Amino acid sequence: MDNKNLTYSVTAIDEKKRKKSLFIPAERPLTLYLNKRELITIMTLGMNTKSLVIGYLKNQHIISSLEQILSIQIDWDVNAAVINTVTLNDRVFNSKKTVTSGCGQGTMFGDVAENLKTIKLNEQYLLSQGILYEIINKVRLHDSVYRKAGSVHGCALFRDKEMLFYFEDIGRHNAVDAIAGKMWEEKMSGEDLVFYTTGRLTSEMVIKGAQMGIPFLLSRSGVTQMGVEMARKVNLTLLGRCSGKHFYIYHGENRILFNGLD
Repeated sequence: MDNKNLTYSVTAIDEKKRKKSLFIPAERPLTLYLNKRELITIMTLGMNTKSLVIGYLKNQHIISSLEQILSIQIDWDVNAAVINTVTLNDRVFNSKKTVTSGCGQGTMFGDVAENLKTIKLNEQYLLSQGILYEIINKVRLHDSVYRKAGSVHGCALFRDKEMLFYFEDIGRHNAVDAIAGKMWEEKMSGEDLVFYTTGRLTSEMVIKGAQMGIPFLLSRSGVTQMGVEMARKVNLTLLGRCSGKHFYIYHGENRILFNGLD
């Protein structure tokens, strides 16, 4: 275990407007520097980091044996892993990069997060508790690939209780990007829309939702520490553990109209 803070305590509000103390997993960036050159930033929980770095280098075919690694230094004060290896071909840095469907690795952090300062989400659009329940139920009943085969993530876009799109993919980020592309094609504004995902709400998910201009982000799964922090920065209403008539609001409860439903 590399970092003692693998979980964080947060206060959320449930469907009966009760405050709850909950734990959410940590999420932190780790930038890999290979032979003094920046390689990639990985979003990680912070456990078994040395093994994570080695496994990444191996699976990306950057190294072919452990003997090629001279040293690995991990510094959580600056969120960096400095890796020294025997001389590697520059193809490592110049070759074509492919964004995979995996959920733990990404490069969307530095400049994109800085650009969030310019995003202003609609604060006038409110969502009633009743419509929130209808959204959760419509996703549950939707004829999805997940219901038939599992192993995929789904994302849906709603205007009030009307489902506009439902996309699925192996990775949740692929499904999010597909909806973002569809919105772009249809010249749709996100100011009065609700985004639902089956995947956990990490910083990257919140950033993408904010970039789409959507003030509501819902998930049947949980949230991470940085997901909550990003939601606070852009004032995005973030709800997790949405199932049946249960949910937690991690930020932005002012946009929810509680109507006393049980």
